[in-house]
Amino acid sequence: MRFTIEAVKSDVGDALQKKIDQKTKPLGALGELEAIALKIGLIQQRTDPVLQMPSLLVFAGDHGITKEGVSAYPQSVTHQMVLNFLNKGAAINVFSNQHGLHLRIVDAGVDHDFDAHPDLVQAKIGRGTDSFLHGPAMHVENCVKAMEKGASIIDELHKEGCTILGFGEMGIGNTSSASMLMSLFCGLPLVDCVGKGTGLDDDALKHKVTILEKALSFHSDRLDSDDPYAVLSTFGGYEMAMMCGAMLQAASLRMVVLVDGFIATATFLAAFNIAPEIKDYALFCHVSDEQGHQKMLDHIHAKPILNLGMRLGEGTGCALAYPIIQSAVTFLNEMASFDSAGVSERGTTIN
Repeated sequence: MRFTIEAVKSDVGDALQKKIDQKTKPLGALGELEAIALKIGLIQQRTDPVLQMPSLLVFAGDHGITKEGVSAYPQSVTHQMVLNFLNKGAAINVFSNQHGLHLRIVDAGVDHDFDAHPDLVQAKIGRGTDSFLHGPAMHVENCVKAMEKGASIIDELHKEGCTILGFGEMGIGNTSSASMLMSLFCGLPLVDCVGKGTGLDDDALKHKVTILEKALSFHSDRLDSDDPYAVLSTFGGYEMAMMCGAMLQAASLRMVVLVDGFIATATFLAAFNIAPEIKDYALFCHVSDEQGHQKMLDHIHAKPILNLGMRLGEGTGCALAYPIIQSAVTFLNEMASFDSAGVSERGTTIN
């Protein structure tokens, strides 16, 4: 696949920075809010950026690696949680409703047949991936098909007027997939990338590391680790592949990309290895309490907005960071300048 993502231009950078500096405040006094405002203005190439139809997509898929005992929860929890999302009972429903985000759930590859629902995007590529312990999780063709479907979902949202979009996920076993992607894309030992996921005890965590190390060893002679498509199809999930395509397409359409936690960031690493320019369009919403997330953020020199000790997934970090992002754009557009308020600027001589 080919995504055309242009590096963000600096054409309006000086005008944006001047507008920020002329607000009725000391220079830099709003800290990271100023950086966020500047970044969104640059993405949209305007000094009065707009957050229109803020949305959040939660991609769901099952993982064959769960058969190897790497998760504290059974695979059936994936479809049960999707039903919980559709019944508006999950944390992401609460936070999305609180902050005015349009929430949609995407069935990318859940081993369950869902009834039609207005908040559900039926995009199933397969009924879960294969175990990557002794073979690839999915065929490259299906990985690309998932990415293309993710891109088409973004096309529709863009047509509806969406300018800012958060990415979340649901899939029992997907911390294992994310750990594999992280190890290969960051060049780190697996033991530094594997965490407790849904709540493994110490013995279960050791088992998880052993299984993933066996999988990595099995594929080491067969895998081109410099090929992000190969890495994603070998170890990823349908929801991760679809999210990857969606992230890339959102950036190609100059939308603001909000990245959630451990799994979403591992997926972003795949997108980043396909098109490094995507980073210009991304805001990293929080640092997860999952072991390894901070290392991923460090690898791509990304600074998270929040650190709340969360490791829930679902896009909850995006939903909680959104009002801060909204505040950054609001101050830029609505706060008085020294001139309009009749307030003397720094260094002005008052007679």
